[in-house]
Amino acid sequence: MNNFTFYSPTYFVFGKGEENRAGEMVKRFGGNKVLIHYGGGSAVRSGLLDRVKKSLENEGISYVELGGVKANPRSGLVYEGIDLCRKEKVDFVLAVGGGSVIDSSKAIAAGTVYEGDFWDYYTGKPVEKALPVGTILTIAAAGSEGSPDSVITNEDGMYKRGASGEAYRPVFSIMNPELTTTLPPYQTACGITDIMAHLMERYLTNTKDVTTTDRMIEGLMLAMIEEGPKAIKDPSNYEVRANIMWAGMMAHNNSCGVGRSQDWISHNIEHELSALYDCAHGAGLAVTFPAYLSLVYKHDIPRLVQWATRVWGCDENKENPEETIFEGIKRYRAFLKEIGMPLTLAEVGGKEEDIDALAHTACYGEGGDGKLYGFVTLDEEQVKEVYRKML
Repeated sequence: MNNFTFYSPTYFVFGKGEENRAGEMVKRFGGNKVLIHYGGGSAVRSGLLDRVKKSLENEGISYVELGGVKANPRSGLVYEGIDLCRKEKVDFVLAVGGGSVIDSSKAIAAGTVYEGDFWDYYTGKPVEKALPVGTILTIAAAGSEGSPDSVITNEDGMYKRGASGEAYRPVFSIMNPELTTTLPPYQTACGITDIMAHLMERYLTNTKDVTTTDRMIEGLMLAMIEEGPKAIKDPSNYEVRANIMWAGMMAHNNSCGVGRSQDWISHNIEHELSALYDCAHGAGLAVTFPAYLSLVYKHDIPRLVQWATRVWGCDENKENPEETIFEGIKRYRAFLKEIGMPLTLAEVGGKEEDIDALAHTACYGEGGDGKLYGFVTLDEEQVKEVYRKML
């Protein structure tokens, strides 16, 4: 296990009706003037936004609103939010929604207190300062409610990039699984797929002797394999939703990733899909991850055999360990299909003729040196091969 530091200061408030404590929590963390940032109409139609506003008003906290966050959140709305926060002298950002809303809120929070262009943070500048961010989570997926990360799509070129820093960790996150019971099955499945991918990005490691975090990751993946289909069949099952919601946070606050190298190549490859085709991030990961595994498995056959046997229950073929791995990939794909995820490039709107451009942007965009680094190192031709395996 490698040396590490780990700091996770987010205050979690979990359970039924806890969104009604939003004002209490904002006040606890020093907020006086709040930007309520949210997505489409569901937060309005469900009455969630009204409950949040009432909670703030009960604590004497003023607020302004900015809705309109889309899946794969856009840079344009971030700039609009920064201008609004500065004009209204906002000192706290409250995200009401899923990962896209939270990521956009983080970008606004950092950009408001930064004299330069917030996009600097998405091209490598460390995030060292931001307004405090609180979240009220409405979908279990990205894990942004507990993470120091944010991903934004730059509308000047339509490409996605990420930023990270401890200042991006929410000061509190309210997590009521009831708020996820009305999600369409496809969105639920995308969230489960994203959770699985966050775990896999950490599982694909070159660090030896990481038994504790291996077992944590395996346990969370097994929980998703068990609970995912239940959530699709019975969306109103609170206990299932609760297990998935907490797993989403655990998968990405990095408690499972400390002391070990991580991968993230699949996320980088997928970002080009959701940027170009505007597909759901989870759907893009469902297409990307099995294709990627089928290319890189030879890098560490024992680790992938361990994954196939421990997570997917495959029998180990000691004479032909590759057969065990491909049976694991087959079962992974079958699980994704069972919960309603796409499995091919065409199913997310992709085209074979775009592969060269997708690979080039993935490898060279925003100052890239032509390679992707992680569990393995891939050059542009190998990235093209991953995309081809999605066909």
